[in-house]
Amino acid sequence: MNAIVQNLPELPLSKRLKTGSHRDHDSVDNLVMGARPFESLERYANFLRLQHRFHGAINSLYADAALNQLLPGLNELPRFDAVCADLSDLALDVPDAPEQVQPSSAYAALGWLYCSEGSNLGAAFLFKQTQQIGLDGERGARHLAAHPDGRALHWRQFVALLDGLPLAEEEKEQALAGAIEAFDFYRETLKEIFVQA
Repeated sequence: MNAIVQNLPELPLSKRLKTGSHRDHDSVDNLVMGARPFESLERYANFLRLQHRFHGAINSLYADAALNQLLPGLNELPRFDAVCADLSDLALDVPDAPEQVQPSSAYAALGWLYCSEGSNLGAAFLFKQTQQIGLDGERGARHLAAHPDGRALHWRQFVALLDGLPLAEEEKEQALAGAIEAFDFYRETLKEIFVQA
């Protein structure tokens, strides 16, 4: 069991995921900024390819019936189509949808979704950076635009759903493992795409 989590067993699920995966989150965040994705349209194109791979790989989770029972309204939140539109806006090839991830359980899938939805909260800074290279929510940066309800309100609503789930200890551990897997997937994909660039 994660030592940090073991010391804080009473945390709500969202706080538990944040605490247990903060090193992974920080690693990904540092890698993204180190890749300088907003330095030019060429580098931003690689960022879009990264986003396409990640959001495409989890797209089916948003339509999953069991997950929509746990998190009502989940099927309204995927950003994969917006990433594809961003690629098209810049006259870039839109790759075929990547292979879907297969989390070990619905609870592990919650960890993947936590990472995805949490990234939208942190995308405010990224969205602002896209404006420096001439992009916005209508062209090239649709998937980074704020949720219609606003980033903060949307995140609070998502967190409330997560924290309201009556999960057993083992299920919470599965959710944390899923979050870490999601960060690992994103980190390895980033390295692959930007090294090849």
